[in-house]
Amino acid sequence: MTDRHEKLRREVRTFAESEVRRRLEEMERSRAVQSELSRLIAAQGWIGVTVGPEFGGMGLGHLAKTIIIEELARVSGAMGAMVQASQLGVAKILHFGTEEQKARWLPPIAGGRSLPTIAVTEEESGGHVLGLSASAVRDGDDYILNGRKVYVGNSHVGDVHGVVVRTGPGSTGLSAFLVEADRSGFSLGEHRPALGLHGFSFGELVMEDCRVPAANRLGAEGQGLAVAYSSSVLYGRPNLTAVALGIHQALVEETTAFAAKRQRYGGPLADLSSIKLKLGLMQSRLMTARLAAYHAVHLLDEGLPCDAELMNAKFINVEYALDTARNAMEVHGACGLDPSRQVERYLRDAHHIYAPAGTSDVQLLRLAEVALGTAKRQWSEQLGPQITAGLG
Repeated sequence: MTDRHEKLRREVRTFAESEVRRRLEEMERSRAVQSELSRLIAAQGWIGVTVGPEFGGMGLGHLAKTIIIEELARVSGAMGAMVQASQLGVAKILHFGTEEQKARWLPPIAGGRSLPTIAVTEEESGGHVLGLSASAVRDGDDYILNGRKVYVGNSHVGDVHGVVVRTGPGSTGLSAFLVEADRSGFSLGEHRPALGLHGFSFGELVMEDCRVPAANRLGAEGQGLAVAYSSSVLYGRPNLTAVALGIHQALVEETTAFAAKRQRYGGPLADLSSIKLKLGLMQSRLMTARLAAYHAVHLLDEGLPCDAELMNAKFINVEYALDTARNAMEVHGACGLDPSRQVERYLRDAHHIYAPAGTSDVQLLRLAEVALGTAKRQWSEQLGPQITAGLG
């Protein structure tokens, strides 16, 4: 942690407390997509935190990115998720874009004028990337795309969507394309609010004979699997880790404040040993989760192999946040069931972080391969030079 990191934390926290917190009640009441707030956050330049200065970005790397997402998620899991999804959309361009594509797409993203997404998941295949059926067929200098994508973070605020579709059979038959939201043949499914993250959109993209220039293809034909996997490992996992960490911090703050103020048996609830034990366990989990998160992204910024650390950080942060959410509800008792209480929102939001970029079971399976010495390529090692080159 440097002085620049701490300054950035103060900047984001001040913004979150002044601009995001006052909108929370309306966000929860309406459950509508927060387009205006998303644009306001993007205008701060934070989406370009891992983009190099040569493309108008901050060039501060993944630890700084973690701090931004964490501080926003501490106030609003939905807006932390919005930023993590946008920065996930940056990954594919940084790692697989040509210099021309980077020069075209990254400056408006870094400047907050364009919000990117990545769209991989489909209804029938779920997290099984090789099961994708959405297709792209070459037609002269264009491709014609057909199919649907679901659970797309920032679906309804995104300006350019990085879709992975099938151009041929097997694992080498997937390719990635940048699809602008205003292209003919592209549309959105109806926004459907879910359990939590109210204000965030993670919906459906529909492509019906959507014609896209070949110049919008990311990488070569057949590199779509690499685009999907590398983006998930190097951005998706640490980004979601940061959202979980911010929610975790909020849970601890909210619960300790409640326990210190609530009077029971002639004194504060926090004086009871049974409550102190829960609070101590929550604090221990939070400290351990933050260490795992920061350590993993520090290694990433240094260009060192860290796929396992990124997996472990996501596993620990998600599981610990969910465990702490349960303890927070126990400390609050019946009060925790009141929708006007923040702890109820944190509990709902935390459950949204479990599945994306691999469930906890997926992380454990991959970590078992590390232990057995059967793990495959490390994306952090393969793309490390690109990551460190973008730091300002």
